[in-house]
Amino acid sequence: LGMVLQGHASTLPVTLEDIRYHTTCVARGKQRSLLMVDLPFMSNADIGQLLRDAGELMRAGAELIKIEGEAWMADGIRELTCRGVPVCAHLGLTPQSVHQLGGFKVQGRAADAAQRIVDDAQRLVEAGAAVILLECVPRAVGKAVRDAVAAPVIGIGAGPDVDGQILVMHDTLGLNSGYVPRFVQNFLPGQESIESAFRAYDEAVKSRRFPAEEHCF
Repeated sequence: LGMVLQGHASTLPVTLEDIRYHTTCVARGKQRSLLMVDLPFMSNADIGQLLRDAGELMRAGAELIKIEGEAWMADGIRELTCRGVPVCAHLGLTPQSVHQLGGFKVQGRAADAAQRIVDDAQRLVEAGAAVILLECVPRAVGKAVRDAVAAPVIGIGAGPDVDGQILVMHDTLGLNSGYVPRFVQNFLPGQESIESAFRAYDEAVKSRRFPAEEHCF
């Protein structure tokens, strides 16, 4: 939303109202898909803020709330799940921490950093996280997290050994400003429509042809 649709350099400027509006639009049009919605920057400043913002998005139509953070988010995840709010914990490259991370960089390359991601995933699942989302980590880290937790692990730039894959829609169609991340593939060439490109992506993931080795860190 922030970078692709609004044109920001990061996701930080996106407000709760921005997200709420787009959530209602998607909820109105979807049929079978599970609607996962991000909390905006600093929604996790304290438990009260976290609960209020998550409640607002659930009322707007969200069915799963995604939170960026590390093991310190365990208490917040526990509070949400106790109140019936399913949570996805986002680890690895967390875009809302871009300035602290020094840019949009692969996370978990060093052995201690990789182990910390695995440990964080375990702690957050123990706290109640229903799903783990891993972004921009080496393939080995994706596999290690998948092997370490019972919850589904979804990857975006996390290799083929996780339980599911995400790509930004615009990247799937080759709609970008020039720089293309390593884990991205354009599925539109050779297809007769946008819908057929999405079907090609779906089939490539299910057949384990994507992501291939060239898409991995």
